[in-house]
Amino acid sequence: MSHWLTQVLARGSQQNQATSPWLETAREESLAALHQRDLPTRKTEDWRYLPLGILNRFEPATADTGAYQAEPLPGLESLDLVFVNGVLLTALESLGPLEPGLTITTLADAPEATGAAVFNQVKPQRHFFGLVNDLLASTGVVISVAEGCAIKTPIRLVHWQSGGEGHTRHLIHLAKNAELCVIEQHQGSDSASLNTSFSEYQIDEGARLHQSRFALQTGNALNFGGCHFNLSDNSQLHSTLVGFGSQLARLDTDINHTGQHGHALQNAIYLLGEKELFDLHSNVEHANPNGTSEQNVRGIVGDKGKAVFNGRIHIHRYAQKTLAELNNRNLLLTRNAEVYTKPELEIYADDVRCAHGATVAELDSKALYYMQSRGISQADARIMLNFGFINELIEQIDMAPVAEWLQAALKDRISGLRHQASEE
Repeated sequence: MSHWLTQVLARGSQQNQATSPWLETAREESLAALHQRDLPTRKTEDWRYLPLGILNRFEPATADTGAYQAEPLPGLESLDLVFVNGVLLTALESLGPLEPGLTITTLADAPEATGAAVFNQVKPQRHFFGLVNDLLASTGVVISVAEGCAIKTPIRLVHWQSGGEGHTRHLIHLAKNAELCVIEQHQGSDSASLNTSFSEYQIDEGARLHQSRFALQTGNALNFGGCHFNLSDNSQLHSTLVGFGSQLARLDTDINHTGQHGHALQNAIYLLGEKELFDLHSNVEHANPNGTSEQNVRGIVGDKGKAVFNGRIHIHRYAQKTLAELNNRNLLLTRNAEVYTKPELEIYADDVRCAHGATVAELDSKALYYMQSRGISQADARIMLNFGFINELIEQIDMAPVAEWLQAALKDRISGLRHQASEE
């Protein structure tokens, strides 16, 4: 067993001594499961492109404990919960009166009726770092929306990592015909750090969830996270994922159609700079008939960057009348950039419509020449073409302030990649 995992198991045993009974029971199960496993290696298919051995040599930088102020998104009124280095800084009392039907508690204070109903009930146990998070996550929030309540104010979970380690877990439950918007925002300094952050969403019958995860940490950060969803009868999910590369970044997503007539749309974007790595694994389980899912994944990879995408759609035997689509499109900014893409379909029903595809290409030289012939500099033309490649997905975000903020952030990111591209 690896040295790093041995330390995790020891810390996990100590963590159990200071939790509520229902959480302690769940963590004991994860602890037992993790004792039967070891740190994945390159011989493990789902981890073959990630150098996880770095964890045994990892030394996080000293975390900056200074005050951190989360910048608001211009034009967006939201309930902001701020986590710095894995610690919740926002006092829930400071949020003021919540909208009718909305309940927010900390993970430690969540009653068994709400916490145990979601914790590890959505996230599959196969996720190695999900088990690690089960043991080490000491902070997080449990959000519940009562039946028939449409919460107008988005909830923004802001995470800042300046060094050290941070481990958070969020549990969200939408009751029948409820509606909610959640924005998970992850950023930090370029210092060496390690964090795991997993969220589980239980979406009951007829409920509607708008969810975004912006994994924007770069530099020497090691990031492991997951977003996991259960869709019930007639429920709807609109999810947007955006990831920047870092020394090592991994995001796992699961969409489980546990009822009929559920609809899931998931758009994902990753932008990698020089020598950065980002790994996105998605899994969609259609276990019941009449479900629909659509996944659009687009990536831009800079010089010596490495992107990994594995998307799997599993159509179960009785999931007739399923409609599922998955596509992954990538742009390489230099000949030294790498993309490993693997879309998968596993179908056991015969009355379905499914499609998947993947492309890897460079910028269109004719389009670049045309724009330059109209007086646009090569650098600006590259930015415009790269941004146009991903902007179609950004425009599908329902909230204009979030889309505009994200567009500005991605333009800045692309601008930082242009020099690597032009030097090639």
